[in-house]
Amino acid sequence: MRPSGRAPDEMRAITIETGYTRHAEGSCLISFGDTRVLCTASIEDRIPPWLRGKGEGWVTGEYSMLPRATHTRGQREAARGKQSGRTQEIQRLIGRSLRAVVDLKKLGERQITLDCDVIQADGGTRTASISGAWIALRIAIDGLMDQGLIKEDPIYGKIAAVSCGIYEGTPVLDLDYDEDSKADADANFVLIEGGQIAEAQATAEGATYDEEGLLRLLRLAQIGCGEIFKVQDKATGR
Repeated sequence: MRPSGRAPDEMRAITIETGYTRHAEGSCLISFGDTRVLCTASIEDRIPPWLRGKGEGWVTGEYSMLPRATHTRGQREAARGKQSGRTQEIQRLIGRSLRAVVDLKKLGERQITLDCDVIQADGGTRTASISGAWIALRIAIDGLMDQGLIKEDPIYGKIAAVSCGIYEGTPVLDLDYDEDSKADADANFVLIEGGQIAEAQATAEGATYDEEGLLRLLRLAQIGCGEIFKVQDKATGR
């Protein structure tokens, strides 16, 4: 039995509130159970120096966890003067994931930054960030198209992410903190609608697992991302 009482292939409740902030070109508050992440998309008419003259834009991500997002207060990274390795890893993952479904040439010479700020953490913050960042990006791109600033849609697919793990010998979907902290293995999958894998991170912690175990985790991820894609459609009106 999972601590939450969920079935092995059952997601936590997903809720999305779009337009959560006034000034960002795209924004949403996404919740996977008790994990809540504010995702905003900011459009700037500038590109990194190494892209100048190439006629294409850039999509990147930034990630942070607020000091009291967890059980105890964490120190702000800005106060320490440097980002942790975990933060850098996650924000690179967010950027890579979103770029996997964007035609940067159709975007034009502009940069879109996806800021993902965790306001409450209960496991799966990176996967909620990616899933919510796609919604914020979709809203921002729709705004550019409505204004006639870009002619062709640069987003050619939906992308979502979900965690899976082996908990007490059973593969389970969408780990919360209680499961994640005790899992024998955990994995994060970033999937594109239609079946393509953008990223897979799988780690044995308490015990190793075999090929069938990995495939069972992937199958669970496909179930979970299928549910997320439906929620993304509803949130963006598509």
